[in-house]
Amino acid sequence: MTIEYTITPELRTKLKEPFGTLIRGSFSETMCKMKAFVEKEKPPRIISVGDVVSQNLHEHGIQPQLTIIDNKSLRILSMPEAARAEKKVHVPNPEGTITKEAITAVKEAIDRNEHIHIIVEGEEDLLTLIAVLYAPENALVVYGQPYTGIVVVKVTPQKKAQIEEFLKTMEPFEKLNRKKPV
Repeated sequence: MTIEYTITPELRTKLKEPFGTLIRGSFSETMCKMKAFVEKEKPPRIISVGDVVSQNLHEHGIQPQLTIIDNKSLRILSMPEAARAEKKVHVPNPEGTITKEAITAVKEAIDRNEHIHIIVEGEEDLLTLIAVLYAPENALVVYGQPYTGIVVVKVTPQKKAQIEEFLKTMEPFEKLNRKKPV
């Protein structure tokens, strides 16, 4: 496992704010609004990041091409039958980091024309950044906003540039290790 990025406290604070369009409401309310959003936008890809939002999308007939989960929220819940993936990929990605393996898995999954589940051993949250960075323009990346609703990110050149700036502010893992006193 190779850690490429580690989140900084400053970026952690920034990322608590919605990075796209916040859709407020219950699961059924947000999914109804999401269906209308998808019909209007007709995205080339839908990518979901997070267990609960992914499960709800599938249960409401919205099929993400790529689902990134860590199975932490789904210990009680289970993905519906409609969520069966053509391919499942397991990757390590410890909390607060982005690994090279996770980046590669997301890039390869986005390039394929099949339904893929990436199952993260660790935490999937920061992989939202990688999904937006490598998704085609006008794709939708959806993640949950705890106790509020869901966030829908329409992929644009501006969003990709913003992600690149976020990644520049993250600490490369090797740099962090060199800072530690011996």
